[in-house]
Amino acid sequence: MKKTRLILADDHQIIVEGLKGVLSTEPDIELIGTAADGRELVEMAFKYRPDVIIVDISMPLLNGIDATEQMIRDGLKSKIIILTMHNDAMYAARAFDAGASGYVLKHSAPNELVKAIREVLRGHNYITPLVDGEIIRGYRSGSNKNLNLSRKLTTRQKEVLSMLAEGFTAKEIGKKLHISVRTVEFHKYKMMEELGIDSSAELIMFAVKHKLTEP
Repeated sequence: MKKTRLILADDHQIIVEGLKGVLSTEPDIELIGTAADGRELVEMAFKYRPDVIIVDISMPLLNGIDATEQMIRDGLKSKIIILTMHNDAMYAARAFDAGASGYVLKHSAPNELVKAIREVLRGHNYITPLVDGEIIRGYRSGSNKNLNLSRKLTTRQKEVLSMLAEGFTAKEIGKKLHISVRTVEFHKYKMMEELGIDSSAELIMFAVKHKLTEP
């Protein structure tokens, strides 16, 4: 029997261990790796090219939705399931627009995650019943202003923005991303220019308001 190869990305170890327990009961699923941040996930995904990736939204360096968008844009064929605490139509819509195939809430029953894995492997999309389908459809048919604003930013800019919102200094961001402080500042002011924002504080407030990153 061919096993489904799976990668799990979440920065909370207690969640990772709990999911390992859930997945270990499924003889046809093999967990081949775990990642604690978005950049590590992207590197691991292209190295191992699993069948399925389960990823949290709120992760350091690169959140789960932006990591999903980057992987799909760069040609990864893995099915991606967002596993999150956010019972929010906007997050769900952004996840599917980024290329995810599934959206499951962390407080759902464990067997729902397994069901989602089965569904996406069949080529179907899966969204938890706990997120109102009518809200999702209404959001998708309405204004996509937040999504369009997000698409103005490059992947590197989103990384910088995410870390700024987490409270890292330009020096700390440069060290973690292996770029100079000057480059960090360039990305920050480029984002401010693109979005019509006048200060660093407004930039972070914009990111939180439009759910482009997790503070």
